[in-house]
Amino acid sequence: MEHPLDNPAWNALISGNEHLSFGNELIRYFDKDVSPFAALKENTTDNFNLLYELRPHNSPVLFVSTVEIEIPAPWKVVRVIKGRQMVYNGLDVAEEDLPAELVPLTDEDVPQMLELTKLANPGPFESRTIAFGHYYGIFGGDKLVAMAGQRLHAFNYAEISAVCTHPEYLGKGYARQLLLHQVKRIKAMACTPFLHVRDDNERAIKVYERVGFFTRTNVYFNVIVKG
Repeated sequence: MEHPLDNPAWNALISGNEHLSFGNELIRYFDKDVSPFAALKENTTDNFNLLYELRPHNSPVLFVSTVEIEIPAPWKVVRVIKGRQMVYNGLDVAEEDLPAELVPLTDEDVPQMLELTKLANPGPFESRTIAFGHYYGIFGGDKLVAMAGQRLHAFNYAEISAVCTHPEYLGKGYARQLLLHQVKRIKAMACTPFLHVRDDNERAIKVYERVGFFTRTNVYFNVIVKG
């Protein structure tokens, strides 16, 4: 039986993120203002063609797979980003590891969230990505300086995403604090935390490994557009 994280976007779109999902029993996608992810039940040429026909907008699609695949025409591949899929297998998080200054983020914070993600580049973050929920941040005065949230929710696996820190605030342990908070929250839901990270982001990978994540598999993020 296929592991839920072998096709994480599809399994999220038919389970924990179904309320944000569009499509049918073969292809699924998010609204472009929520996330560029789209997914197929099976990676066949017919399903890629169906996605091409049914997805109503022309913005780039992010298609994730755990193996390298050939994207059929008329799709055009803009680039392929190699990454890692990491799953948490660490200890339970102690209360003393969680700081008091974590603040739940709301729609009012979206402009600052967009500004921070544009600066720190943790991955796609759109004007309605906050709809995934569970975003928390750390502020320096009135300025959002670090944040993390949840994205793909594939059955009993919940992805920690948008982990980022303002460059002027690196080295303060904010990423670790935000990660541990998300881990504790997800485990309290009886789910397993996981995340995706670019293969060349060595700084982040080391942080994740120290917190208790291990690399489950390589992943490939295919950025594709309609030809």
